[in-house]
Amino acid sequence: MRGNGVSSAVTSLRSRLIGEGIDVRLLACENPEEGGMQPDYPLPHFVFPIFEPIIKANGYRYPKLPKSVIREAVSWADVVHLMEGFPLQATTVKMAKELNKPCVGTYHIFTENITANLGLSDGTIINKLVNIWWRSSVYNHCASVQCPTETVKRHLVENGYSAPLRVISNGIVLHDVPTDAEEPQTSPYRILCIGRLSNEKSQKTLIKAMRHSAHAHEIALHFAGNGPKAKKIMKAAQRLVKDGVVTHEPVFGFYSAEELRALARTSYLYVHCARTEVEGLSCLEAIQQGTVPVIAQSKLSATHQFALDERSLFPVNDAKALAEKIDWWIEHPAERKAMSKRYAESAKRYDISESTRQIITMYEEALQR
Repeated sequence: MRGNGVSSAVTSLRSRLIGEGIDVRLLACENPEEGGMQPDYPLPHFVFPIFEPIIKANGYRYPKLPKSVIREAVSWADVVHLMEGFPLQATTVKMAKELNKPCVGTYHIFTENITANLGLSDGTIINKLVNIWWRSSVYNHCASVQCPTETVKRHLVENGYSAPLRVISNGIVLHDVPTDAEEPQTSPYRILCIGRLSNEKSQKTLIKAMRHSAHAHEIALHFAGNGPKAKKIMKAAQRLVKDGVVTHEPVFGFYSAEELRALARTSYLYVHCARTEVEGLSCLEAIQQGTVPVIAQSKLSATHQFALDERSLFPVNDAKALAEKIDWWIEHPAERKAMSKRYAESAKRYDISESTRQIITMYEEALQR
C-alpha cells in the first residue's frame, strides 16, 4: 500500500530486476487500492483482531496463508526473496525447504517499528521475543540477508542472527537536479519533513523545536506523509499557530515522488527526527536535490550516516538541540549554499543500479550453494 516503505522498496526492486532481464513474481496480500499493482500470487486479507486499525493506518495488510497458493509460488521460483519476518515468510521458508529452493532475505524493519506503533516502549521483552522468532523462523534459514545499513547489520549481530549478512543499500534512482531549479524558499524558510506520521518517526520533536527557535516566525513547516498519528501531529502543529509561536500555517500533504523532489529543491532544510529507521531513503532523496539535512542520532536509526558533519546532527528527541541546529543554518546562508552542493554529490554513492547488481549477486550465490 502507498506510504509503506517496505512496499515502495519491493516495488522499486521488482522494477529494477525486470529491467535486468530477471523474471520476478510477487507473493503478497491482495492490494486494496483501486488501480494499484496486484501481486502475481494474491493472498486474501487477514483482519487482525484489535490491531487492524493501527495496521491499516501504517499502510500494511497481513494475509491469510493458503498453502496451495504459497506452494504454487515457491514451485515456480529458482530463488525465494523474503522481505519481512512475519508468518507469511515463515510459512514460505518451510515450503522452500520442502521443495529444495534457496532463500535470501532483506531486513526491512526493526521490531521496534512495530511495538512503537502499538504504544509499547522500545527495549521491551516483546522486541526481544519477536527478534528471536524472526531469527529462528525466517532469517537464519536464508543463504544470505541484505542489511540496508551497517546499523542493521550491527543490530542483527547483537541479536544472534547467524545467516551471512551483507550490507547493501536499498538505493535511490539518481535524478539530475534541473539547471533552472528554484532557489530554496527563504521568505519564509521552508523546513521539509518527510515520513509516515507515527510514533517512531518523532515528528513532534520538530514541532517542539519551534518553541525554542529564535527564527520560528520566519519558518514554514511542511510535513509530507500520512499515518496513524496524523491527527495528533496536525493538532500539535496547529497549536503553534494558536500560541503565536509560528506565523506561517504548517502544511500537511501526501505527494508523488516527483512532487517530493520539487518540494525538496525549494526547501531550505530537511529535518529527519526518527528514532527508529532502517535506512531513511526519504532523507537521501531530499539530499540528492541539494537540500541540507538535520538528522536525529539514535542507536536504532541509520539515517545519521548521511550527515557530512556535526552541523547536520542532533540528539534524538532533543527539541532544543534541533532548534539550535536549525537556527545556525538560517543564520549562515553561505554555508548552507556550499553544503547543498556537497550533499547532492554525496547521494551518488547510493545509486540503485549498484544495489540491484549486488542483489543479483546474492541470488547467484544462493543458487550455487
